Amino acid sequence: MQGVFITGSGSFLPGAPVDNREMESRIGFLGEHSRKLKALTLRQNGIRQRHYALDAEGNPLFTNAQMAARAVEAACDAARRDPAQLQYLACGTTQADFLVPGIASAVHGELAHTPMEISSHQSVCGSSMMAIKSAWLNVHAGQHRIAAVSGSEFSSRWFQPGFYRAIDFSLMNTQQAMQYEFLRWTLSDGAGALVMEAEPNPQRPSLKIDWIEQKSFADRFPTCMFAGTRDNSPEDAKPWAHYESPGAAYEQGAIVLRQDFDLLDQMFPVWMGYFLEVLDKHQLSPRDIRYFLPHYSARALGERMKTLLTRSAAMIPEERWRNHQQEVGNVGSASIFLLIDRLLREEKLERGDRILCFVPESGRCLASFMSLTAV
Repeated sequence: MQGVFITGSGSFLPGAPVDNREMESRIGFLGEHSRKLKALTLRQNGIRQRHYALDAEGNPLFTNAQMAARAVEAACDAARRDPAQLQYLACGTTQADFLVPGIASAVHGELAHTPMEISSHQSVCGSSMMAIKSAWLNVHAGQHRIAAVSGSEFSSRWFQPGFYRAIDFSLMNTQQAMQYEFLRWTLSDGAGALVMEAEPNPQRPSLKIDWIEQKSFADRFPTCMFAGTRDNSPEDAKPWAHYESPGAAYEQGAIVLRQDFDLLDQMFPVWMGYFLEVLDKHQLSPRDIRYFLPHYSARALGERMKTLLTRSAAMIPEERWRNHQQEVGNVGSASIFLLIDRLLREEKLERGDRILCFVPESGRCLASFMSLTAV
């Protein structure tokens, strides 16, 4: 088995940053409740600006795959590699541009350099680590020597008012409406990518991948963040394709994206328990971690994470946390790539620095961890 090193990273954030005052010019309001719930959500998530792949008239500027391809090209440039040298491509996203084929086929088509092996991963935030682990294992096993991996999102197209015309918000209280509104005022667009190789880059700092741990707890939870059904109870979770037509699924509210906050609240102890399990398995002390890159959907949830870690005596000193969600928004599966890219660009890494990445996903409760060492 050979070592695996992150030798390059890249980000692609579409368009100019959109501040909180401009948001409705891109995704609009759903009704009278929207302005109030926008303000409430922004207080919770702490986001000040984000990027959208839609212009002010709602026209798409890019596809999901195009953003991912640009991030891969940026990562290749940082690694001093031509994209034609890639032998393996793994891509993760929440929703690709098409129902069929997978996101990796579309990204490979955008790169259009050379035939290669590909792998598509579809989940929510956790699809990032699924794709990363796929590329890591392929290089680790000696199947390939140079791989690229991306995470990308085009969430804003889901949030156009036309998607919600079948939903009667006038019959809902604030809590019920929030399951739709929170995601609209939190998620944003963009892509990030990494290049992995069997040798470190001799000209710039590289990150050795020590291990990746990922576990699903879907056996304990129904879906929490979901689209493609109008209900997340196991008895009533009828898939959109089981309606008589896509139009019928839309008319009955089975297309829109939503979040079950009661379930989300129940997931935190599970994630933190798994955190402790991973630390124990790898005999890793919080004191050993020089940089902690956690992905969380809102500042309020990050604060809860800190509280639970402190109670468990597993709190990593706060000055070692790195998260820039307030500047770029919650970019889902792209978020951990953006965090790693910023770390490599802005921090003065020293040989031996340990970096711990943490990606929880509320889709149906899973969590991922990745340990990196600067070389």
